[in-house]
Amino acid sequence: MGIQYKDDDIKVLSGLEHVRKRPGMYIGSTDINGMDHLIWEIFDNSIDEVISGNASEITVTLKKDNSIVVKDNGRGIPIGLNKTTKISTVDTVFTVLNAGGKFDNNAYKSAGGLHGVGASVTNALSEWLNVTVMREGKICEAKYVNGGKIIQPLKEIGTTNKTGTIVHFLPDPKIFRGLIYNSTTIEERIRESAFLYKNLKIIFVNENTNEKKIFESQSGISEYVTFINQGKTALHPVYYVENKSNQIEVEIALQYTTGNSEIIISFANSVKTREGGSHETSFKANLTEAINICARKWEMLKERDKNFERDDVYEGLTAIISVRVPEKIIQYEGQTKNKLFTPEARTAISNVFYENFIYWMEQNKKYTERIINKALSSRDARIAAKKAREDIKALKNTNKLNGIKSSKLTPAQSRDYANNELFLVEGDSAGGTAKLARNKVNQAILPLRGKIINVEKAKLKDLLANEEIITIITCCGTGISSEFKMENLKYDKIIIMTDADVDGSHIQILLLTFFYRFMKPLIEQGHIYIAMPPLYKFVNAHSKQSCYVWDEDKLNEMKSKTNAYSIQRYKGLGEMNASQLKETTMDKASRQLIKVSIEDAALAERRVTELMGDDAAIRKTWIDNNVNFISESE
Repeated sequence: MGIQYKDDDIKVLSGLEHVRKRPGMYIGSTDINGMDHLIWEIFDNSIDEVISGNASEITVTLKKDNSIVVKDNGRGIPIGLNKTTKISTVDTVFTVLNAGGKFDNNAYKSAGGLHGVGASVTNALSEWLNVTVMREGKICEAKYVNGGKIIQPLKEIGTTNKTGTIVHFLPDPKIFRGLIYNSTTIEERIRESAFLYKNLKIIFVNENTNEKKIFESQSGISEYVTFINQGKTALHPVYYVENKSNQIEVEIALQYTTGNSEIIISFANSVKTREGGSHETSFKANLTEAINICARKWEMLKERDKNFERDDVYEGLTAIISVRVPEKIIQYEGQTKNKLFTPEARTAISNVFYENFIYWMEQNKKYTERIINKALSSRDARIAAKKAREDIKALKNTNKLNGIKSSKLTPAQSRDYANNELFLVEGDSAGGTAKLARNKVNQAILPLRGKIINVEKAKLKDLLANEEIITIITCCGTGISSEFKMENLKYDKIIIMTDADVDGSHIQILLLTFFYRFMKPLIEQGHIYIAMPPLYKFVNAHSKQSCYVWDEDKLNEMKSKTNAYSIQRYKGLGEMNASQLKETTMDKASRQLIKVSIEDAALAERRVTELMGDDAAIRKTWIDNNVNFISESE
């Protein structure tokens, strides 16, 4: 059995009202990401039981009422009286902010959640929460409502020979504005956690679809890398190392493919560190140095050559970095734990990875030569791209490029870039209507002629020879890839505005693939949007009142409530006049936009590869499994 976990291990550091007043301080936001965070605060506590060696199975259930159940077979939260709060330890954990079992090193040596901090935050932002604990042969239950108010203090309700904790909660719709959980996001996070812990069984039940999925991994993060690289051509088997240094457990798995993308995902105590940190920085530096050493040793880099730059060795790389850091030394950036600050992690990564990876390369020269040749190809492409950019600058100086740009772009009058918007519009006709509909002060229009190049299948030099792509890059002002500079961005919002049809969707995908591959920070920092033109105009034949409709469900609802009506179907932006386009799609006061974000890097990478890559069979399988083809009658 693992470390003892007692009532006195729960330390109290103060009420929950502040959480409800300032939720962003605790969960980052009150959008879907913040609501997801409520799950992971509870889920991570169950994972902490796994880390401590006391749990082997977790079940997450998405109920039809949008509530969530998280169940584990761990030790169960202590059920006695907490001597500091004079209430039960369970009630303390769920109603007192900063009460948890990880403020000393007795109950948990390393942990991702802060058991008590996360539980109380989830309770504070829930309409109701029920917790059931199985421990010491007893089944105990407590209930809370309206942000953590106790309506049933912990009480014994039965007996059992099992142990564990069950938490059932409903996010408060007043705080989260009636948002509905996305089962795909939940499933991907669960899958990710299963990869991080070998032989951990995680069950996901979706009662909305009557689906039950079991996630288990025999080989851990090595299997995770293989999973991400489905559909790609690998240059070598997955490299894997696991060891401990200075009390920090380190796991690293990596594999190079023939592709151009780079995906590095890092974790600290099972929590994804989206912004990296000391462990990820150390990995990148050690990887670059190790490859340079072998390239020099085997004279694949000549004396006259400069060392590979970091971007040269990242192309085609998929890597997973996982560290488990003792609670006494772990340092995160904020409660959302997006960045690891622990300096000891830097040394631990170096100690575990650097020499081991060099040894692996020396023992696997065939694979190493492929990796180095990939870096050489990346270096040559970088040099060629630099020359192409210099050629573009030369065109600027002769006003040729500015002539191309000015013939397409209708600029905003304002130089206040923080409030300016760039609309990428499908076709010259719609572009002309958009020019009439725009706010001239801060909205710019760039019409696109047809479909841009699929960058997933193109080389960088082909990309930089494409007039439409060059115009977009020039208009944005940031540059691309390693030379991308966010501070040079000329627009706060870059809005993709296409027809609501198959061709329009394809253009959206091509543009998003381009931004994802070459200007990813624009997506990561929330600057890319998709405009939502309405599908229909609905006119009441009796009252002559009209309204715009964005989806089929709303249209059917309006049909059922109206005896006589007419419907205009907008199949293209060009079918709307300027006043209609302004009112429905461009006016900040009335339009609807979708902000493009990357919730899961591994999922995004797989989707781009599946849908935009060379393997038609994988793409066909995804379409068969995910798309319903329904005939639309006029």
